[in-house]
Amino acid sequence: MKVTVLGSGTSSGVPAIGCDCAVCRSTDPRDRRTRPSILIEIAPGPKDPASGSPSPFAGSVRSILVDTSTDLREQALARNVRRVDAILFTHSHADHVMGLDDVRRYNQMQRAAIPCFADAETLASLRRMFAYVFTPPEQIGGGIPQLSLFRIGGPFSLGGAEIVPVPVFHGRLPILGFRVGAFAYLTDCNRIPDESWPLLGGVKTVVLDALRRRPHPTHFSLSEAVDVVARLGAERAYFTHIAHDLGHAETCAQLPSGVELAYDGLVLEI
Repeated sequence: MKVTVLGSGTSSGVPAIGCDCAVCRSTDPRDRRTRPSILIEIAPGPKDPASGSPSPFAGSVRSILVDTSTDLREQALARNVRRVDAILFTHSHADHVMGLDDVRRYNQMQRAAIPCFADAETLASLRRMFAYVFTPPEQIGGGIPQLSLFRIGGPFSLGGAEIVPVPVFHGRLPILGFRVGAFAYLTDCNRIPDESWPLLGGVKTVVLDALRRRPHPTHFSLSEAVDVVARLGAERAYFTHIAHDLGHAETCAQLPSGVELAYDGLVLEI
């Protein structure tokens, strides 16, 4: 399995508009952060272990996009993302969904609708925010994304890969992280409830929210994220949803072994 970090920045992106701080002026490409998203690519298998039926993605690499960030088009061009077979949504905040319209290019190339998976609240928000997609007008114009929505009610299989939703809290808002095998993606969170810790047992690689050094009401701080990694016992951890408070090189030099900041374009072999 290959995981590509498409975007590792906070909701405003880095550099921030109108900011002259050291990170926003940095020439290190790892300090240029688009809005958070990852792409999970899993080599195809002949059968779906849950159903025993042929995989819906048999014969091709399965490409699963997590969130359609505001910067999706830019990310897809930068990382040469030529296929999206399914989309998982963590929640419906703007930085995680506002690139949804760019999905229509994949509809055109693949000649098929794309299945999208989210919890009930996120699905309702998507239907409201993108009414022109789900309740389209008679005049379509340049076309609209073709999507099939599915409510997540527990673990499910996509072409042979088990997707385990992991409930976490983004402030008071319940959202979803995701586990696939020994990998977990937990963005936009500041609390993992007791019932979710068992879902993360045995995770070896984690991409985890760590906004800045100072505490924040809806995101883990750097030190809080380090504590989560220690409790998980993960072998590798990469922090995401990073604000312009944290310079890549300086921050990584201060982190424990096996822990570092993610960056746009980071590729993880799981």
